[in-house]
Amino acid sequence: MFKHLFAALLVTLALGAAVAPAAEKNPLVLIETSMGTIKAELFADKAPLSVKNFLDYANSGYYKDTIFHRVIPGFMAQGGGLTANLQPKPGNKPPIKNEAGNGLKNDRGTLAMARTGNPDSATSQFFINVVNNDGLNRPNPDGFGYAVFGRVIEGMDVVDKIVSAPQKRQNMAFQNVPEKPIVIKSVKIQK
Repeated sequence: MFKHLFAALLVTLALGAAVAPAAEKNPLVLIETSMGTIKAELFADKAPLSVKNFLDYANSGYYKDTIFHRVIPGFMAQGGGLTANLQPKPGNKPPIKNEAGNGLKNDRGTLAMARTGNPDSATSQFFINVVNNDGLNRPNPDGFGYAVFGRVIEGMDVVDKIVSAPQKRQNMAFQNVPEKPIVIKSVKIQK
């Protein structure tokens, strides 16, 4: 009797495991630029607000025709908020809470939210680290850090080309601007 009960329990457990939902995978996005395509994994489990924010902008088509407006070799490439004439693209959503305390580090190839001096000011702009930027991790540089929310899984060579593009200074507000605009053509979510 116990043998039959045990066998029935094993069958029930096996069937339960077969119908249990699969663990959700992190979203993947393709960032198509005028210099090539970058594929990134977004860490929805560690940075849910930042990932949702990024995906909301991507799904709305907001990133189309924004540029990488700040590229600094040995540091990072920043984009996602300005047009080719260095004007803010209209349509920003409210800023999100800083998630830099999520344990993710600003290492080479990671995506992080750009922000102002206010830690909770990130909107559409993001940057891709091209080196390990320990000085951007919480609590540096201001006690809050910069929130990492993803990492490049293909196309880091494209990011390296972006950050190595010839640059110019455009008035006092913009330094390290690529001479030829590096356009984000689209950000698409892969299923």
